[in-house]
Amino acid sequence: MEKITWQTKAFKDLTVDEYFEIIHLRTAIFVVEQDCPYQEVDEKDRQSYHLYGRSEDGEIIAVTRILPPGVSYNEFSVGRVALKKEYRGKGIADELMKETFKFIESEFGKQAIRISAQEYLLNYYNKHGFKQVGEMYLEDDIPHIEMIINLT
Repeated sequence: MEKITWQTKAFKDLTVDEYFEIIHLRTAIFVVEQDCPYQEVDEKDRQSYHLYGRSEDGEIIAVTRILPPGVSYNEFSVGRVALKKEYRGKGIADELMKETFKFIESEFGKQAIRISAQEYLLNYYNKHGFKQVGEMYLEDDIPHIEMIINLT
């Protein structure tokens, strides 16, 4: 398996190039690939930690956005979970979620995390310990489910 180098930074600590690469990947997936025109960049980016993984050739191929309590929910939240298409199916998405949990736990202790997951990813999030806590709802015309995990 490809060796991924993981890093997490607060928004203010990202370089312009790092933020560009993160937004480029997120837009390629959430706007273009999923054919969903919406405001991908929002004010929550400024309040978040951005975890990203670089491939061996230095390209950012995986990202998550970690939102502190009070930004989206009372709990921590994880969103904008994205993996470049050609790297899917190789276990990198699982590594991405483990790195996300590891960052939250090491910086803030064991916490509850609430997410708004795309419904088709229910099994992926279940595998990582998330439990469904609400009915399906549409967000930008895509079925979503609210889920929660408690790392304690």
